Amino acid sequence: MWMTQVVSGRCASEGLKIFRTVEIRIESVDIVLPLDRSEDDVARREAAAAKLGVPVSRIGGIVLRKHSIDARQRAIKVQLRLDVAVDGAMPEQLKPLWSVPPLAFDARVVVIVGCGPAGMFAALRCLELGVRPIILERGKDASARRFDLAPILREGRVIEESNYCFGEGGAGTFSDGKLYTRATKRGPVAKVYEILVAHGAPERVLTDAHPHIGSNLLPNVVKAMRASIIAAGGEVRFETKVVDFLLKQ
Repeated sequence: MWMTQVVSGRCASEGLKIFRTVEIRIESVDIVLPLDRSEDDVARREAAAAKLGVPVSRIGGIVLRKHSIDARQRAIKVQLRLDVAVDGAMPEQLKPLWSVPPLAFDARVVVIVGCGPAGMFAALRCLELGVRPIILERGKDASARRFDLAPILREGRVIEESNYCFGEGGAGTFSDGKLYTRATKRGPVAKVYEILVAHGAPERVLTDAHPHIGSNLLPNVVKAMRASIIAAGGEVRFETKVVDFLLKQ
């Protein structure tokens, strides 16, 4: 793959700023490194150069695209997929962001039952489509919900409407937040990861073969997603249990 990069400079004699375009070659390569060298930038560059058959001096930059650990043998190895810039600098990599245009005053309203992952991502998608979501959640927000877990651990007593299962973020909020799936019909997984990173998840989830956010970080990611929903014009109503539907026509 080739990319065009604009480079600026100055003409010393004329005092003018000049621009020129440079064609940069971007190659995708798969390499394997020992575990103890897998995070070493120099080792990655050397392995990429060897794979491409070019001197290391021609490697202008690398970006990690995929990271997986092969522990099937005694000597643990790490498999890496890299984007490699040859004969030029790697273009700047921008962190994922999530934003939407303002909702129309008369935007259609959709009611979403449950503020788990499906409900929150449904609300974000509604906002992308110009629809105003209202999430109804029987449990509490992530901050208040944390205190309702203590009776389970100390007394074996479950608070019916606020526990490990019910509340903001669903069952995964306080149980590690693993993100991978064995399903063959996966949908827009990359976009899901990017939205999570935009809301505070570590960028490693974009590259790890079996990514997880971790229960120490996930509550804040969930709260940031709720803040985005509200800021974009949606609503989230906690301690609001749906018990029936009123059907008309």
